Amino acid sequence: MSRVKIGVLGCGAVTQVQHLPNLLELDEAYEVSVVCDLSPDQARYVAERFRIPTHVSQVEDLLASDIDAVLLCHTDPKSDETIAAFNAGKHVLVEKPVCASLQEADAMIEAMNRSGKVGQAAYMKAYDPAFALAQKEVEGMDFSFIQINHLHPSNNLHLSHFNVQYAGSLRDDIRKKRRQAYREKLEQAFGNLTDRAESECAIAYGLIHDLYSLRNMVGVPSAILSTEIWKGGRSITTVMEYPNGARCILSRVDLEKLWDFRETLEIYSDDKRVLLTYPTGFSRHVLSTLTIQGIDENGVSYRKEPAIPWESAFTAELRHFHACITEAVPCRTPLTEARHDVQLIIDIAKTYLTGEPVRR
Repeated sequence: MSRVKIGVLGCGAVTQVQHLPNLLELDEAYEVSVVCDLSPDQARYVAERFRIPTHVSQVEDLLASDIDAVLLCHTDPKSDETIAAFNAGKHVLVEKPVCASLQEADAMIEAMNRSGKVGQAAYMKAYDPAFALAQKEVEGMDFSFIQINHLHPSNNLHLSHFNVQYAGSLRDDIRKKRRQAYREKLEQAFGNLTDRAESECAIAYGLIHDLYSLRNMVGVPSAILSTEIWKGGRSITTVMEYPNGARCILSRVDLEKLWDFRETLEIYSDDKRVLLTYPTGFSRHVLSTLTIQGIDENGVSYRKEPAIPWESAFTAELRHFHACITEAVPCRTPLTEARHDVQLIIDIAKTYLTGEPVRR
């Protein structure tokens, strides 16, 4: 198997808990030769801990390295680094949400097309074996109601089970510069609504896992009918309409002190129910579950819970990225498709900010 030389930008929690352990485990497919963090101490710590030969603190030095691809998991915004990576001739796997505005998405897609390289959104739940089984059940289903419940404890509760360390923090000037850069991207998306969007709608971007999973299952909604942000900006409920008249009620609720992560996607027709339940992304070797209920052609009710193959969604995502690079396999979560999710997040936020439905 051809090994892909890869560098990682961003040495925080998801890199330490998921990406580097999985990349190193897939040593027949990947060679991790360099890590980068804007905090030099953090880059050095992670390189030493995971035995990565090179660490840098400048993106330019990362892209000048002898690598084929980059994994971008640094804090937002990520679009400038994505474009720079494509311009440097690298394949790119970029963590979600990939960006905040359609202008960013279009610039990233243009750079990807110009480079001829793979641009994959790191939508790991779309690579979950349980998700693939659920997709087959939903195909051809005349769905009329969808419900998504995402009950999210503080990430600190999850991370307490792992050895996540921060050896250094960003300098104040770098932190300020990145905050300003993100503000400029929000202004592209929200214009004169930016002040409220920045302070009240950050949670809308927390819907990204639910939105891309749903889009891959049933397509793009035709309207955002209503959005409510509540619990001091820590919870959101939105109602979406689909072209066939179906409704989806999606809620994400922060339950900061309750260690009981729940993320469920339920799709209903008049005679069938598909229920997919995901574990938190800050877990390892925990499977999703799938339950299908229905009535067969003889009028007999049934319930089945298929066995889920033992493969991490994060690992499957990396295997797919490798196949896209080395075998020209079509990417299942390309940046072109991620643009739909950027638009959807903006529409959800605007529905809340204006109090008016958004027809799409």
